[in-house]
Amino acid sequence: MSIFDGMRINASGLTLERFKLDTISTNIANVNTTRTENGEGPYIKQQVEFEESLKTQTSGFTGDVNTSSAGVRVTGVTADQDNIKMVFEPEHPDADELGYVAYPNVDMADEMVEMMTAMRTYDANVTAMNNNKDLLKRALEIGK
Repeated sequence: MSIFDGMRINASGLTLERFKLDTISTNIANVNTTRTENGEGPYIKQQVEFEESLKTQTSGFTGDVNTSSAGVRVTGVTADQDNIKMVFEPEHPDADELGYVAYPNVDMADEMVEMMTAMRTYDANVTAMNNNKDLLKRALEIGK
C-alpha cells in the first residue's frame, strides 16, 4: 500500500462527483426538450453508474495476493426510460395524432437533491484530500 493511495481514492471520488454534476446539469438543461437532435421523441434522463475500483497486488516476499480499494470508477451512463410525461397540448408542434406531447422524465426536485448530494460529497472528498495532504506534510516534518 502506497502513502498516496488515500489521495488517489479521493481523486477518483472527485472525478466521479464532477461527472455526476455534469450529467445532472445536462438533465436540468433538457427539462423541457420534447424533441432530441435526431428527432426521436423527448430527452431521456441520464444516470451515472459507478462501482468500487479494486486493485490486486501480489506480495514480492510471500507471494500472497491482496485486493484493496482504489476508489471508484464510472461504469457507464444509462438512460432512464420510465415516467415519460404525456401532456395534452394539441397545438404543440411535437404533438402526436391524439394531441399529446411527450415531455422528458426529468423531475427538477429530484435533480436538485441529486445535485446537492453530489456537491456535498465533492466537498467531503476535498476535505479528506486536504487532511491526507496535511498528514503527509506532518510525516515529512518528523525527521526535522
